[in-house]
Amino acid sequence: MTDISTTSRRSFMKLAATAGGGLMLGFSWTSTLASTAMEVLTDTQLASGNINFNSYLSISPDNIITILSPNPELGQNIKTSFPMIVAEELDADWTKVKVVQAALDTNKFERQVTGGSGAVPHSWERLRKAGATARHMLMEAAAKRWKVSVDTVSTENGMVLHKASNRKLSYGELATEASKVAVPTEVKLKDQKDFKLIGKAIRNVDNYEMITGKPLYGLDVYKEGMLYAVIQRPKAFGMKLKSVDAAAAKAVPGVVDVVTFKNNVAVVGTSTWQVNKARKALKVEYEAEGTLESSADHDRIFKELLAGKEATERRKDGDVDTAFKNAAKVITAEYQCPFLSHSPMEPMNFFADVRPDGVELIGPIQTPERARGDVAKLLNIAPEKITLELTRLGGGFGRRLYGDYVLEAAELSSIIKKPIKLIWTREDDMTGGTYRPAVRYRFEAALDKKGNMIGYKLRGAGINSGNPTREDNFPSGAVENLLIESVEHKSPITTGAWRAPITNFLAFAEQAFLDEVAQAAKKDPIQFRLELLDKAKTAPVGAIKYDLDRMKGVITLAAEKANWGKKKGVSQGFSVYFSHRSYVAQVADVVMKDGKPTIDRIHAAVDCGIVVNLSGAYQQVRGGVIDGLGHAMYSNLTFKAGAAEQSNFNNYRLIRMKEVPEVDVHFINNGIDPTGLGEPALPPTGGAVANALFKATGKRLRNQPFINQPELKNV
Repeated sequence: MTDISTTSRRSFMKLAATAGGGLMLGFSWTSTLASTAMEVLTDTQLASGNINFNSYLSISPDNIITILSPNPELGQNIKTSFPMIVAEELDADWTKVKVVQAALDTNKFERQVTGGSGAVPHSWERLRKAGATARHMLMEAAAKRWKVSVDTVSTENGMVLHKASNRKLSYGELATEASKVAVPTEVKLKDQKDFKLIGKAIRNVDNYEMITGKPLYGLDVYKEGMLYAVIQRPKAFGMKLKSVDAAAAKAVPGVVDVVTFKNNVAVVGTSTWQVNKARKALKVEYEAEGTLESSADHDRIFKELLAGKEATERRKDGDVDTAFKNAAKVITAEYQCPFLSHSPMEPMNFFADVRPDGVELIGPIQTPERARGDVAKLLNIAPEKITLELTRLGGGFGRRLYGDYVLEAAELSSIIKKPIKLIWTREDDMTGGTYRPAVRYRFEAALDKKGNMIGYKLRGAGINSGNPTREDNFPSGAVENLLIESVEHKSPITTGAWRAPITNFLAFAEQAFLDEVAQAAKKDPIQFRLELLDKAKTAPVGAIKYDLDRMKGVITLAAEKANWGKKKGVSQGFSVYFSHRSYVAQVADVVMKDGKPTIDRIHAAVDCGIVVNLSGAYQQVRGGVIDGLGHAMYSNLTFKAGAAEQSNFNNYRLIRMKEVPEVDVHFINNGIDPTGLGEPALPPTGGAVANALFKATGKRLRNQPFINQPELKNV
């Protein structure tokens, strides 16, 4: 087991790009100035010069390799990592690689989805095979030209070599001949020890364009003749449209139309400024069609759900009642997490042009195939008549899994018979979007006289959360008597996946509670967890669906790197979690400054299998830790009479730059295939921080956000 440090190597590459097949958004990948608008390239323009080897790559005679990245890019670095995997097996010269975002194409690609940290695990082997297949075909072409056995040729940095005769040819010189070689049914993949790109720190291919403001995002999309639209939605969940007076809005210069459809009132015009101004002039009345829930109602509902007799049993091992009846000590605690907004930097937006001959959609969406299918169903047309082009996503965190804004754009375009660009404001999304569900947990643990945990109970109560537990995660399998249940309240407030769904709040609650149990057992928190893992390995109880050795590995590495328990003047808190196939352990260091606890550093040990791009992986972990810290400490979304009380960053608190601690990241290289990284670093953070703050203050933090808890008011 090798620890890979996160020392990054800086390199800069100027990339030029073309695209292959279909309608593609044309981006400038060179350092030259680009036009301010996105232009659509034709099939002829795309096809010129490029020789396609498979769905993922083409090589032009001038030795430029174009690699398509099919999955939506929202900051998880997939647009760099996917091509790296292809280029590794191709033995390509990375400085001659162009990367292009592929459009939705269900014939060429599988799982064009960003979500669940599943892109690389799903595509790892097929991407490698795509590169290896083209490499083999190039070798065959060279061997044929040189009249030698293919076994005597090799590849290196975009060249095919015949070392015995000191001959070499570039991939560009061989591309035309290689494209005529029979595609092999099986290819040999590289040994990991021979990787030259994978595992290195490679700069994000979009860095230059992002820094210089080139058009990459949905908000950058512009089409000649398009109109802009904003929508007035109900101001509270549980309300429906009653009446609309649009006279004043229509009188605003530049407003083309005001359209009422379903529960929405859309204002359409020639600029975002005009339509937003006109929306404020609308006179709209609503009426309640259900219960208008407030946060006070949710507090009451949680109490009733946790105390009620009805619950769904998720897992039961042993005789729980007897274990608690005979326990020497019982520890009970409740933890609560609030609703949260996704708050991506780029608000929701999408372009739609619904015409008699077909539909054109362009914009940022994590689930393009599902969005296209939903639009096809809405408009009652065949999905094949819809094209969907992907832009880079300015953040998502799960919000863009849901294509509600795509459907709104398509429906509005179909009504007004013109191309439109629908834009949500920050307030639109924060007050009428999709949220992380609020959840409350009740934990109980039974200890014997020796401090061993002989019983464990968890009931999770969530608002539109489905099952707010992960019944097969640690410590399941390590406790003889265990009961995990869930209850749910159905609410008109819309909720959905939020970065590391369920585990983003469950991990905090579980890991903070395990520290409470360790304290009651008079055991070191890390040693307490290791004993449970050893017990699960020697005497497992029921099914164990997490890897005991991988979890133990990150625990050991985190403790080592953090110098656990050996730092003077530092209060440390520990947490470890398994989610999305990967394992992350964290230690938070808290120091007292001016009599107040300050989070000084967070150490993270990560087992995500093979690291593809060390630079991107480091940023994913660091970003996940900061995301987890910020939301645990500061963020809170509350409701009054069905309406969100927070509407923008002036009253919805996010972490600030000065509050970001140092984050040390260490990867375990165990040689297994990649297991996902976009989400697993976030869940453990809240627990590690809560446990460290307890060490520093003696106050248990059981509710998020921590900053609002009375335990921190006087410290």
